[in-house]
Amino acid sequence: MRRRILRSMLAALLLTTVVLGIPLAFTAWQWVADINRNDLMARLDRMAQEVRGQELADGLVHGTLDLHLVQALIPEGGKLTIIYPTPEDAALSVTAGVPTVEDPVAQSLSMGTSGSLRLEVPAERMHEMQWQAVAAVGLVALASLAAGVAVAVVTARRVADPLRDVAGRAARLAMGDFRLEARRHGITELDRVSDVLDSAAVEIAGRLQREHTLVADVSHQLRSRLTAVRLRLDELSAHDDPDVVHEAEEAMAQVDRLTSAIDELVRASRDENAADRDPVPVVEELRGVVAEWRHPFADAGRRLILSGDPTLRAPVTGSRLREALAVLVDNALMHGAGDCTVSVRTVYGGPDREPLIAVEVADEGDGVSDDLAPHIFDRGFSGAGSTGVGLALARALIEADGGRLELQRRRPALFAVFLGKPTRARTTIGVAGEPR
Repeated sequence: MRRRILRSMLAALLLTTVVLGIPLAFTAWQWVADINRNDLMARLDRMAQEVRGQELADGLVHGTLDLHLVQALIPEGGKLTIIYPTPEDAALSVTAGVPTVEDPVAQSLSMGTSGSLRLEVPAERMHEMQWQAVAAVGLVALASLAAGVAVAVVTARRVADPLRDVAGRAARLAMGDFRLEARRHGITELDRVSDVLDSAAVEIAGRLQREHTLVADVSHQLRSRLTAVRLRLDELSAHDDPDVVHEAEEAMAQVDRLTSAIDELVRASRDENAADRDPVPVVEELRGVVAEWRHPFADAGRRLILSGDPTLRAPVTGSRLREALAVLVDNALMHGAGDCTVSVRTVYGGPDREPLIAVEVADEGDGVSDDLAPHIFDRGFSGAGSTGVGLALARALIEADGGRLELQRRRPALFAVFLGKPTRARTTIGVAGEPR
């Protein structure tokens, strides 16, 4: 940022120096020429006075023209030509100084109808003075440019450093660092941004604290209720009817899984650093969810299939991935048709074409309508009378681990969960495919 600001200011300074320097140099060149011409004209005026002083009452010069005083006014290397009237010649010409002048600068003065003066001097001295004037203008321009560069460097540092600090603070806030920053930079707009970031940090920290407290309270209440339900189911497990005992045991297993899921989600809500976690086997994490949902699919006359490489591992939270997949599978059961396939594979995407793990959930139903597709992940939006929370929750769970959830295909529907960079386990974990 500092370099961009500095380059912009230097470009403006350079343009200003060029735009003003060239006219100033031209003006200085002409000014020196005018000074020299004015000096020649002043000398000619004094010479004309000397010549007129030698004229008699009839306006003629009788005898020889005295050039003694006139020669003193001729510059070194100059030539003077005098044309004056005499009784014998109405336009007698006399020269003084050097015989010829190369590359002359000439100035003439008329003395009535019959007389005139012409003074020629070498242009070399005038050109030398002109170049000196241009050099002086150039030095002033360079000095101004150097001063401008110094001011630009200081200004760029004064503007860029606070901007970088504010940007870094915003990045830390996004990463969960809610510490307040008392330092201000003396720039009204940036100090205002810092004040807003302080207010946002306080508000976000307060909300997160309230949410964590609420999650802890809700999880405690849920575990209490689930414990009560398990006690009732434990009583049913002593029933004489084997079918009742079987159903009670299945229900208790569901209660245990739900309790474990609640505990894992609460722990995950307190740990947001997915990149620092150990990679987990993706297929193995999904196997339990598929097994749990296979019976509802079978009751509906459909199949739920899991396939993929069991050695693929990703640094994600297992509970979040399982809950997100449960939402997608439930969505396929409620709104889809035909077989539902959950596949795990490696894909290449992103700006650097880096490898990612894709968990794809597809069914054979009619898919997602064009009106519903743009809003399918919006919280509270539903096209089938549901709460509209499931897919929004699934996306939030995946994004909490740095992944993303997308609707890859509308008809038939295909949802894809993209996880982080894959790794492979050293040993094979079970069988890739599920029985059909």
